Amino acid sequence: MLSIITVIPGLLAAWIGLKRSPHSAFLLVYLPAMLLLPEYYRWDAPGLPDPTFGQAAAVGTFIAFLVRGAPGYRFSFTDVLVFGFAFSASASEFMASGYKDAQNLMFNMLTWVVLPYVFAKSLVEPAGLRIRFAKTIVLLLAAIALVSVYEFRFASTPWRLLLERYFPYQGLGWITTFRWGFARVAGPYGHAILAGVLMVVAFRIQRWLEWNNSWGLNQRVLSWLPVSQGRLISLVLLGGVLMTLVRGPWIGAVLAALVVLVGRSTYRVVAIVGVLSLLVVTGIPAVIWFLDYVSVGREGALTVAQESAAYRWELLTAYGEIAAEKFWLGWGLNDWPKVAGMPSIDNYYLLLFLMHGALGLGFFLAVLLSMPLRLLMKGMREPVAQPAGSSLAFTLASIYVAFIVSVATVYLGLQAIPVLFLITGWAEAYLRGNGIQLSALTNTRAAPAAAHNFRRVLA
Repeated sequence: MLSIITVIPGLLAAWIGLKRSPHSAFLLVYLPAMLLLPEYYRWDAPGLPDPTFGQAAAVGTFIAFLVRGAPGYRFSFTDVLVFGFAFSASASEFMASGYKDAQNLMFNMLTWVVLPYVFAKSLVEPAGLRIRFAKTIVLLLAAIALVSVYEFRFASTPWRLLLERYFPYQGLGWITTFRWGFARVAGPYGHAILAGVLMVVAFRIQRWLEWNNSWGLNQRVLSWLPVSQGRLISLVLLGGVLMTLVRGPWIGAVLAALVVLVGRSTYRVVAIVGVLSLLVVTGIPAVIWFLDYVSVGREGALTVAQESAAYRWELLTAYGEIAAEKFWLGWGLNDWPKVAGMPSIDNYYLLLFLMHGALGLGFFLAVLLSMPLRLLMKGMREPVAQPAGSSLAFTLASIYVAFIVSVATVYLGLQAIPVLFLITGWAEAYLRGNGIQLSALTNTRAAPAAAHNFRRVLA
């Protein structure tokens, strides 16, 4: 019963959301609970979905959000894609396993997909909280990076040391892995791959904040430090990215940087042509080399890296035909026939196709591809941002590129899913241009005193 502590953030979020505003609950409770505490620890609630810390906080925030009249929410077509993804995945599992086994997935789809999207879409841009939201994500991930130095050095995550007594026998599968003789940092995210994806997201947001001078021009945390506050945070997050030692997210980060490079350029058309030319010139030989590299199979691999690449290539052939057998709705979470010697599906697109069929994969791809395209179109239509790099459109598009590349080689789960849909909600509100000044929060159903209290706390 000690695991019931997961509901504490939910109660706190509901209380703060009703006393102050849902914006306060979102920034002060939901984001810290979701990003700082592991999502692999759950309260085993008899007969009910089993909530994590972040999911409980999402429910508490949503209660306050509804009571206050859903401030800032406006329906848009992207809602169809996001809700369609959540519904198709839930329907897939219900058809495969029935409600009793499907209820946790349905709850996950609500709290990891729908609610983060709705929160970010409704409570950030419409409330004028863009910078505050971005800084909150950055500071929380920077704190994770600093604490994770312990894991990098001692190969043991502090989160399990502190919390596993409350959750006996949970999270045992999430262990520290190694590469090149070093521990790969996972933090509270279960696996280094997921930590790597989130660190890249935070780094890209932080670079945007730094280029916007959002931390103050040349302002320093301590007078004797040789770098500004913004640059110091960037370096901390870069250290976090490097400590994860994950190749897929690193490749995604490099390609994301190329997108940002276009946004920083005065001659963006020339920059795009240059980037595309570079990708063609290097990409075609790289594809040829890769096909030759993986064609030897796992048996003929000379290194661990080659064996890993060959395994991922073999997955497509081995499981592609199995996925096609239940084309539209898939096999459900765990019911597909397993191929001997291939217990792990290290490609999220293939995994989605297996679990939730063409419908689930289609909605997911529609979100993942349409959003960066719309962002790039918006960025190209706008004048060159000043100072250089301060275009939010190119920064958000770069984050999608990082996700698109990363999940082709890795699993997407735990906190990485709500973060993706937080970005999607933020991007959708930004694209619709419905940001307003903070003073407009008085249009919500909050009492005047509560509205004043929120402005005083979060201004």
